[in-house]
Amino acid sequence: MRLRLVPKDTKWDFFSRPTLWLGISSVLIVLALVSFFLQGLNYGIDFRGGTTIRTESTQVVVVADYRNAIQPLELGDVSITEVFDPTFEDNQYVTMIRIQAQEGQEAVTADVVRDIEAALKTVAPDISFVSVESVGPKVSGELIQTAVIAVLLAIAAVLVYIWLRFEWQFALGAVAALVHDVILTIGVFSELQIRFDLAIIAALLTIVGYSLNDTVVVFDRVRENLRKYKKLDLKAVLNLSINETLSRTVMTSVTTLLALISLFVLGGDVIRGFVFAMIWGVIVGTYSSIFVASAVLLKLGVKRDWSKPSNTGGNQFANIDA
Repeated sequence: MRLRLVPKDTKWDFFSRPTLWLGISSVLIVLALVSFFLQGLNYGIDFRGGTTIRTESTQVVVVADYRNAIQPLELGDVSITEVFDPTFEDNQYVTMIRIQAQEGQEAVTADVVRDIEAALKTVAPDISFVSVESVGPKVSGELIQTAVIAVLLAIAAVLVYIWLRFEWQFALGAVAALVHDVILTIGVFSELQIRFDLAIIAALLTIVGYSLNDTVVVFDRVRENLRKYKKLDLKAVLNLSINETLSRTVMTSVTTLLALISLFVLGGDVIRGFVFAMIWGVIVGTYSSIFVASAVLLKLGVKRDWSKPSNTGGNQFANIDA
């Protein structure tokens, strides 16, 4: 007996109130934008500038101990990552410590670096600073600009791809879903003031890919059913297509969430922001592929040159014989 998260042969009507779903999504987008413009994002070191210190020790690295040793210095946002490399010796342990730019300064001063080294020596007495590098505001500004361009280019590429593969109505529906997912993700990070760095940009691009995959699966079935059931109106075809792919969509989302939740709980602080973005992205991406992309497609309509327009309306699940 196979496990099913969704009953077989469902006939749920997802578009009894399409305007309601689009209205809810519109309100959420407005709230996300208001939060972004009023609060802004809690930018990490990648976007605010700061100093990166590479350390080396013969003792096993315990990130929590390093963080507790540095915390009394009150340096603000501090990121500690252990570096793994197959070329390292057995007793060579390396970390990367990133410290945000201090108020009124482009880089951490030499005195602060010495204080950090003294604090870490209480945890690892033989620790040494291999390199100390600073990222100024100019470089950080360029990273923000590059990140925005990367997300916009990804969405533009999706628009062209869907337009060529399907029709322009499908393309606008898919892009509407992607913009919805990206804005809501940014809005959550703004509202909760979770650290926003380059890892989150990677998560946004991954969310775009995940959401697009869900949307294309539904749209592929919609296109097949438009040709197969020529007497059904668009609303009935959309409902039929979503119901046919619903089991696959839910199973994919749930299994992905199980892995992500495990990483969120056990993965530690270093990847927690990235994993949170992915969890949120999977949820809103699954929602948008059904209630945003398909709802936009329903509003725009699809030209069916291969059949005469049907005079019947409503939900026609009872008449789905080819």
